[in-house]
Amino acid sequence: MSNSAAMHSAAAWKQRVSAWWPVQLGLLILYLPTLYDLLTGIWTNENYAHGPIILVLSIWLLQRQWGDMQQQAAGQAPATRSGWTLVGFALLLYIIGRSQEILMFEMGSFIVMLAGLLLMVYGGAALKRQWFPFFFMLFMIPLPSVIVDSVTMPMKMAVSYATEHLLFWVGYPIARTGVVLQIGQYQLMVADACAGLQTLLTLESLGLFYLNVVRHTSAFRNIALAILIIPISFTANVIRVITLTLITYYFGDAAGQGFLHGFAGMVLFISALLLILGLDTFLQYIVRRRQPPAAREAAL
Repeated sequence: MSNSAAMHSAAAWKQRVSAWWPVQLGLLILYLPTLYDLLTGIWTNENYAHGPIILVLSIWLLQRQWGDMQQQAAGQAPATRSGWTLVGFALLLYIIGRSQEILMFEMGSFIVMLAGLLLMVYGGAALKRQWFPFFFMLFMIPLPSVIVDSVTMPMKMAVSYATEHLLFWVGYPIARTGVVLQIGQYQLMVADACAGLQTLLTLESLGLFYLNVVRHTSAFRNIALAILIIPISFTANVIRVITLTLITYYFGDAAGQGFLHGFAGMVLFISALLLILGLDTFLQYIVRRRQPPAAREAAL
C-alpha cells in the first residue's frame, strides 16, 4: 500500500471512529459495571483467574491484526443489516444476563456486540479476518455448573489415579480413595482447581493462542498440536498434583497449602508451555524428515 493510500485509509478510519463515539460511550456505560463485577467477583476465584488474561490477549490479537483487517475490508460495504441484528441480539443477551444474574449471557453479549459493531463499520471481510480473537474470548465465559460438575469429577479421578500410580511406581508410600490421596501421614483431596474442566479449558486456550501466534505453514503440525493439547493439559495437571503431593510429603501440610495458593497455577502453566514447546519441536522434526532433501536444506 502506498503512503497516500495508507493516509487515506487512516483518515477514513479516524472519521468512522469519531462518528461512532456515542456507541463507544454506550459500550463503556454497559460493560464497565460488568468488568468491575468480574474483577471483584468470579475472576478472583482460582478456577476463573484466566478470564482477565484471555480478555487482554484477545484485545492484543484484535490490535495485532487490525492493519491486515483494514486492507482486506478496503472497498467493501459495511454489513449494516447483519451488524444491527447482532447488536440487537447482544442487547437482549445483556438485558437478560444483567437482570437475571446470568453471567454467561452478560459476558457473551460483549463478544456478540463487538462482532456486530465490526460488521457495521467494516463488513464481513473484517469479521472473517478477526474470527480467532472473538473465538478466543469464548474461553473467558464460565460454563453452567451442571456441565462443569459432570466433566470435572471424571477428570479428577483420572488425575488422582495417574498421580497415585506414578508416585507408587517410584517408591512413595501413597494410596488413594476416590480423589483423596494419602501419602505418609498426610491426606490431600484433588480439588476442582487442580483438575477441573475450567483448568482444561484454560490450558486449551493457551495452546490455541500459541498456534495462532506462531502460525505454522504445515497443516499436519497445526492439526496434530491442536489435538494433542488435550493430553498435554492432562499431563500438566498431573505434574501439578504430583508437585503438590511431594511438597506436602517432604515439608508438611502448611507448605503444601502455601504452594497451592501461591505457585500451583504457575507450575501448571509452565509445565503446559514446556510440553507444548517440546511437542512442537518434535513435530517440526517430523515435518522436516518428511520433506524432500532439497526442501529440508532450504528450510535450514
